[in-house]
Amino acid sequence: MPTEILMPALSPTMEEGTLAKWHVKEGDEIAAGMVIAEIETDKATMEVEAVDEGTLGKILVSEGSEGVKVNTPIAILLEEGESASDIEAGGKKASAGAPAKAEKPAEKAPSAPEEKPATAKKTEEKPQSSAPPAPKSGGERIFASPLARRIAEQEGLDLARISGSGPHGRIVKADVEKAAKEGTGKAAPAPAAGAPAKAAAPAMSDDQIRAFFKDGTYEVVPHDNMRKVIARRLVEAKQTIPHFYLTVDCNIDALLAARTQVNASAPKDADGKPAWKISVNDFVIKALAVALQRVPDANVTWTEGGMLKHKGSDVGVAVSIPGGLITPVVRDAHAKGLAAISSEMKDYAARARDRKLKPEEYQGGTTAVSNLGMYGIKDFAAVINPPHATILAVGAGEQRPIVKDGKVEVATLMTVTLSTDHRAVDGALGAELLGAFKSIVENPLSLLL
Repeated sequence: MPTEILMPALSPTMEEGTLAKWHVKEGDEIAAGMVIAEIETDKATMEVEAVDEGTLGKILVSEGSEGVKVNTPIAILLEEGESASDIEAGGKKASAGAPAKAEKPAEKAPSAPEEKPATAKKTEEKPQSSAPPAPKSGGERIFASPLARRIAEQEGLDLARISGSGPHGRIVKADVEKAAKEGTGKAAPAPAAGAPAKAAAPAMSDDQIRAFFKDGTYEVVPHDNMRKVIARRLVEAKQTIPHFYLTVDCNIDALLAARTQVNASAPKDADGKPAWKISVNDFVIKALAVALQRVPDANVTWTEGGMLKHKGSDVGVAVSIPGGLITPVVRDAHAKGLAAISSEMKDYAARARDRKLKPEEYQGGTTAVSNLGMYGIKDFAAVINPPHATILAVGAGEQRPIVKDGKVEVATLMTVTLSTDHRAVDGALGAELLGAFKSIVENPLSLLL
């Protein structure tokens, strides 16, 4: 029986993507692991590898098609002995729901050019992320190979009730066959009617908004996938997370002195370049990671079933790129030295701007840092990135007068604001975390202990 090749979910936030390029054509022999297409997600362009072998019988979605929904059939794979006549009915049916090739979007303003994304190998069978394609009964999605889906449908099995043994919990053929043999995974009765209410419609439609402005005074620039996802997740964050804010000033004179000393001690290579150049942000990442270890009750994630208490401090760092931002994650930052963190962040930032980051490099994390100090911003409050419970907004370090022992002195102060999910980290706990962070930043030698 012909197998549908589905549009894969290549990141947890991906709901649709652009089928940028086909590397194969109809009639080509396909081997497992062969790169068959390139797909543009909200974060990067990735290569998709075939899971099964066979012959590419029909392409259902053409190159350049935008807005292709996850799980939409994009092609039909024929097994040995099958021909095009075996897919005629199914192919026509699938083609009917395939999106037409979209028009080229309007060019962006010259002030913010966007580089062409580079590819990062991504397999359809072995996704690196935990984001899944098919909806579960609770609104989640699951990963399953096309062959596993077909067998489950034939056997009347519910994939949501089957545990996957493939990479990252993906359900494969063996899992479905085992469930069928053991009599497990049977589909549950249909739930009672009544779906969760959808988000409220915007207060004003596009036409109503445009009516405020005179025709010819603006141009419409279509949103790309990244901007759509950022907008959706920010709305989700503000609608579902009860934000609570705590602000404190940190004296960073000792930190700046330590930074100068550390950078001066860096060995030089053959070209005379230092082996490392630590930034203030590197200290901030390390300090927040260590603070979470000292206040473990704040290193958490809220779920309805219970609190997830994390063992490591994985710190996401907001990086601005053309068209939006991305948050690569420094894993176990509390256990890494400043030089390692600095090197990792320079690599992440460079590849993020070229859209070469892999999903596992920007997914997850237990907290995040957003630093606008380099833009001269004194203080601000950042929006929490779900499912994190905290994010630290960092302002610029500037000299300000302070009173010490009854005398006015000048010190370099950096204002930081901790946004917390009040369900998981309340005011007192957030204050304890921020106090630990301030103590570390103002006594940077403690990072060596």
